[in-house]
Amino acid sequence: MAGPKFDVSTDKGVAGFNGFMAAKSYVEGWSFSPADTDMFSKFSSVPDATKTPHAYRWYIHIAALQGMSGGFIAPPTAAAAAPAAAPAAAPAKKSGGDDDDFDVFGDDAEEEEDGPKESRAEMLARLKKEAEERTAKKEANQRTLVAIEVKPWDVEQDLMALWKKITTTVVQDGLKWGESCTLADVAFGIKKIQTTFVMGVNNSSDDVIDKILEMEDEVQSAEVTSMNVL
Repeated sequence: MAGPKFDVSTDKGVAGFNGFMAAKSYVEGWSFSPADTDMFSKFSSVPDATKTPHAYRWYIHIAALQGMSGGFIAPPTAAAAAPAAAPAAAPAKKSGGDDDDFDVFGDDAEEEEDGPKESRAEMLARLKKEAEERTAKKEANQRTLVAIEVKPWDVEQDLMALWKKITTTVVQDGLKWGESCTLADVAFGIKKIQTTFVMGVNNSSDDVIDKILEMEDEVQSAEVTSMNVL
């Protein structure tokens, strides 16, 4: 899925992206998508909240959605990191007892630091894959309600029998016909069949109409009147 073209490695590119996001929460559509992950990966640092507030808002939001900690989003400065060095001086304050040298949590902390850590590139690749999988799963479960009209040749035809023939003959995996139909007036005593069916992403309403039109001795015309995603 191709996102907008902005070179966010430059101030001009970030400014352009800032304008692009002025009235948007996500890069594409109304929800988080791989396009957000792709664009996020192109930033080498957090956008300036004062100069580019919209880009900054989007960046922080996407970082939060991806589960990134504040430390990962904005690395602390050397001055801010300095207090962390204070615990290292603690061993100098010995009172002479052996118990004072024992650190209950020391080994666990060292093991955690020595364990494998996910790099930024690995994290972005994983998040992109997860977003694509969620999108694919959502599309796979998508169902569409389709309404159609079928017109016969003359007033002598048994339309209920024709409807039953259509619903039992035109059968596909993932296709489910409605449990009833409506007979509506057309003209000169002729009526038409109005019915519905629900289909999945692997079904085609065009294929259904073509199958109905193959009953050319009984069907004058067939057409889709509406489609609504459920």
